[in-house]
Amino acid sequence: MPEFEQLREDIATLPEDAQQLVIDFVSFLKQRYQIPSTANPQPLNLENESFVGMWSDRPEMQDSTTWVRQVRQQQWRS
Repeated sequence: MPEFEQLREDIATLPEDAQQLVIDFVSFLKQRYQIPSTANPQPLNLENESFVGMWSDRPEMQDSTTWVRQVRQQQWRS
């Protein structure tokens, strides 16, 4: 990583107040582009989502496997 070594050297040659600006700017960028932690992800809970079950009362969904097979045959027929 020669670029980073050169960058370190360039920053070291700046006056102290300019070096502090670089430090502050890097801190700002870290906050702005912070990647959410995945250490303790919340489980996905779909029970209360309005789209879950939205087709449950449709007659063709009583046998969804057959419905999907028919749609595929209709759409993908050569």
